[in-house]
Amino acid sequence: MTRPLIGVTTSRRGGWRSYLMHRLALMRAGARSVRLTPGDPLPKEPLQGLVIGGGDDIGAEIYGGQVLPDVRIDPDRDKLELGLLRAALPMGLPVLGICRGSQMINVALGGTLHTDIYEVYVQAPKMRTVLPRKSVSIMPDTALDRILRCNPCQVNALHHQSVDRLGEGLRIAAQDEIGIVQAVESETAPFLLGVQWHPELLVWKKPQQRLFAALAEASREAHAPLEAALI
Repeated sequence: MTRPLIGVTTSRRGGWRSYLMHRLALMRAGARSVRLTPGDPLPKEPLQGLVIGGGDDIGAEIYGGQVLPDVRIDPDRDKLELGLLRAALPMGLPVLGICRGSQMINVALGGTLHTDIYEVYVQAPKMRTVLPRKSVSIMPDTALDRILRCNPCQVNALHHQSVDRLGEGLRIAAQDEIGIVQAVESETAPFLLGVQWHPELLVWKKPQQRLFAALAEASREAHAPLEAALI
């Protein structure tokens, strides 16, 4: 069995912690990983899959959103991830977006975000936890439903933004009890999925680890690896 190489985007500031958790999850799924950060050269070996990871907010100017004060953004990372997605998506390269990464998939496909969910969903509890304390409902007949095989699913919550208008070709794959979008997926691509939670931190939850297993399997079958020269 081949071990596909999957690129994992992180922030330069402290992103190594996030990368280590992704590396562990992908290793358990039978894949190799390489960290991708803004300003560093891309690996010479072609990538067979991508994880667009969590981290800072996406710059609101990219999707025409409201610029909020005292919000940490990373324009260089925005540029890196948009470049990766704009090269990978037309090729059908397998992509898993996590938290910020799910939002970035939506933005790359022309969608928009709620810059602060608590201004829109005023009744939403301000939950911020790495533990699986949020209940999300998975939409039937979705790829996510087939992968996770739990409904509802208990997940963690570390975000204050969410998908607003869907990007082209995407559909909602999960929502919480308030109605906030918790996952999106492509209607046509073989593997293009974004989740608002952090499955890499739920290492003891088999449904969440199946996300990485599904990405690894799809990456083994990828027919058009992503080379640095294409970005």
